[in-house]
Amino acid sequence: MGPLAGYRIVEMAGIGPAPFAAMLLADMGAEVVRIDRREAADLGLPGREPRFDVLHRGRRFIAVDVKAEAGRDVVKRLAAKADAIVEGFRPGVMERLGLGPDVLLALNPKLIFGRMTGFGQDGPLANAAGHDINYIALAGVLHAIGRQGEAPVPPLNLVGDFGGGGMFLAFGVVCALLEAQRSGKGQVVDAAMVDGSATLMALMFGLYAQGTWKDERGVNVLDTGAPWYDTYRTKDGKWLAVGAIEKRFYEAFIERLGLSLADLPRQHDRSGWPELRRRFAETIAGKTRDEWERIFAGSDACVAPVLALGEVAQHAHNAARATFVERDGVLQPAPAPRFSRTAPEMGAAPRQPGADTGAVLADFGFSEAEIAALREAGVIGAA
Repeated sequence: MGPLAGYRIVEMAGIGPAPFAAMLLADMGAEVVRIDRREAADLGLPGREPRFDVLHRGRRFIAVDVKAEAGRDVVKRLAAKADAIVEGFRPGVMERLGLGPDVLLALNPKLIFGRMTGFGQDGPLANAAGHDINYIALAGVLHAIGRQGEAPVPPLNLVGDFGGGGMFLAFGVVCALLEAQRSGKGQVVDAAMVDGSATLMALMFGLYAQGTWKDERGVNVLDTGAPWYDTYRTKDGKWLAVGAIEKRFYEAFIERLGLSLADLPRQHDRSGWPELRRRFAETIAGKTRDEWERIFAGSDACVAPVLALGEVAQHAHNAARATFVERDGVLQPAPAPRFSRTAPEMGAAPRQPGADTGAVLADFGFSEAEIAALREAGVIGAA
């Protein structure tokens, strides 16, 4: 029973950040109902078994034809008994369906209406198409990631879709739910991936304003510019991650490498950074990754092995904390964060769209006759 147990969330089906937000809410114990279309949607992804859709875990699935008036009525009845609804369409889509905030909040004044877009609900680009790489480019994030003199490197789709998108949507929904407990009023959460990605850069913007962060890739302390904050290839072709920023950590790093501070350029002397990088690379290349992991074990040198996806679950620390779990042959991260009393649990495995339609509608107060009539009319899924 996670900390959000007892809350009901309706999710309008989509891809990427909105489903990620719904997964986070479900992981924390919320009852999440995902509304898929009756027809298959072109979401830009090849068909696959539901068990591989990790972002879809923890909810029940119904299929509704929202283009039909009866289908829209189904959504309205669900929203009337829900605490929040989340959607990831372009601005205006829910309004054109007759399911916009004005309509649903009139039915349920305490409803939280969570909206996930790339550019936000207003502004010159509000209705433009885009993906993670576009949003983080506009926020200044992409410009900052990469090595000196080389092209920007997209950090997967972690910053825009998930960090700056889905997490901010989930955070916004929970904030609004807390406020509604005091005010008795719902509201709209406008979560934009550009906004969230920009917020993740708060530290860098402060350092840039101070003059201690250069507006250039690969020359700063946290962007591989510093030789003591980078990755190095080991003897076996694997990699070691080094983050020895603070003086005491740097000294521990140098000691475990078997080098002497007296024989090296000073840590913060930028003119000596090329020489430091060369010495570190040569030294680390002399042993395997596992050998270095044993050498640095128990130290505060801030060194870690760069683990591949297939290795992470076997690492002693991850295994001890059960950071990763396997379900139906699919390795996936366990719910996070953790709580001392209301421990979250990973909910139901992902299912086919519409798999729970009848059961969900019954739980929301639909009669057997109403469900049968909707099924007969082709408004809801067959399950």
